[in-house]
Amino acid sequence: MAKKLYVGNLSFDTTDEELRETFSKAGNVESASVLKDKMTGRSRGFGFVEMSSDEEAAAAIEMFNGKELGGRTLTVNEARPMTERPPRRAGGFSRGGGRGGFGGGHSDY
Repeated sequence: MAKKLYVGNLSFDTTDEELRETFSKAGNVESASVLKDKMTGRSRGFGFVEMSSDEEAAAAIEMFNGKELGGRTLTVNEARPMTERPPRRAGGFSRGGGRGGFGGGHSDY
């Protein structure tokens, strides 16, 4: 059965193919993906690798956790299932209050 691994602290230049190629040294890689920001398309600095078996996943953790790739020290461990998160609030950032400026009050220029 395939086992999914979390790979953190990736260089922003790391590609899916580079991740696949690197982890293939530990065994058969079923999938490898670097997560990207939806707005910018830039890497978020982490990804997931799915290894074919538990043994290959354990070997990958042993081989790559704490090792360097692209000038960054990797964090590699078994991926945890996504947890339920509360919905995000619409409207962007909230800084409190409704007035800006130095005085905070109304001014007529």
